[in-house]
Amino acid sequence: MPVTVPVPVPCAADKDGSFEVGWQGASQGRLQWQLLGEHNRMNALAALAAARHVGVSAQQGIQALSRFSGVRRRMQVRGRAAGVTVYDDFAHHPTAIRTTLEGLRQRVGQARILAVLEPRSNTMKRGVMKDALPGSLAEADRVYVYTSNLGWDAAAVFAPLGARARCADDLETLISAIVADARAGDHVLVMSNGGFGGIHAKLLGRLQNAAAA
Repeated sequence: MPVTVPVPVPCAADKDGSFEVGWQGASQGRLQWQLLGEHNRMNALAALAAARHVGVSAQQGIQALSRFSGVRRRMQVRGRAAGVTVYDDFAHHPTAIRTTLEGLRQRVGQARILAVLEPRSNTMKRGVMKDALPGSLAEADRVYVYTSNLGWDAAAVFAPLGARARCADDLETLISAIVADARAGDHVLVMSNGGFGGIHAKLLGRLQNAAAA
């Protein structure tokens, strides 16, 4: 017989990602951590529910999760240069892209977000979910798409974003466009399920050089 595990309920998260956990109308504690986005909050609640099922109280679970600092490539800060913060995230399909951007927006408020996307997986290269991509990038102020080896017309797909979007099939051209647009206080969110040609280090180096020039 399948087991039904009751799931705690989150309240709205603060800018730093922390949120109150409720159960049957009562607060179980506040989870203080640095992870952003609804997907991470849902993962936390699933972990708390599973732990509760085997006898771990919500309070104990919240204390344990508060010590979890996340994993590589999940909104990982790769560095800061010229006042610009560069992140690395594994988001590579529309749902993950949307929730990742929403999480970053919650943290940075009105600061500009420059989203850099490499549609690299086989599904993305075939364009299976391409029509959902423009909407998934709604929280980004600028969008830069690496279009090398795609089996679909990226310019047409991202046309609804107008001047906010820039497509390029050459990595150096894309990097040059990002560096030219970026300014102090911006957040550059790089999303790919691969190494993306070492774009993070290249961006940071170029940004630093541009600031020193």
